[in-house]
Amino acid sequence: MIAKRSISLTVNGVRYEATVEPRLTLVDLLRNELGLTGTHVGCEHGVCGACTVLISGKAVRSCILLAVQADGADITTVEGLSPSGQLHPIQQAFQEQHGLQCGFCTPGFLLSVKELLADHPDPTDEQIKETLGGNICRCTGYQSIFAAVKCAARKLADPAAGALATGVAQVG
Repeated sequence: MIAKRSISLTVNGVRYEATVEPRLTLVDLLRNELGLTGTHVGCEHGVCGACTVLISGKAVRSCILLAVQADGADITTVEGLSPSGQLHPIQQAFQEQHGLQCGFCTPGFLLSVKELLADHPDPTDEQIKETLGGNICRCTGYQSIFAAVKCAARKLADPAAGALATGVAQVG
């Protein structure tokens, strides 16, 4: 029998306490225990980016991070981007620029782009390419995603759009 461990973490502004097996991945905790199914399980090797979440604003692959490693962490999932039900400016940009097709990879892209634009509000083409290179999309060909990142940067530079981006995430 594997000894379980108690952890606590904040996800989208909500504090959670959980007792988990040490081998449970963060993506499995988010999806199966917390019901936050926007984080997708893709390759399970940290390569595709579908499971990307933000921990303290930094993009991480939740399929290769154990839940016990996230003890005490402040996590944002794709659900935390639009807690009020209004699309976040990054989501609006992806919609407007047709930066998604099937949508499976989209949550990972959205959170990776959120980190990029937080660190580089007016990113260079090279910075955008480097960020997008960490996520795999098999539908779009990346041109529309690239355009969505540029559009999102413009939206976030606008004070009205920026106000949406700073809201406090609440779940449930």
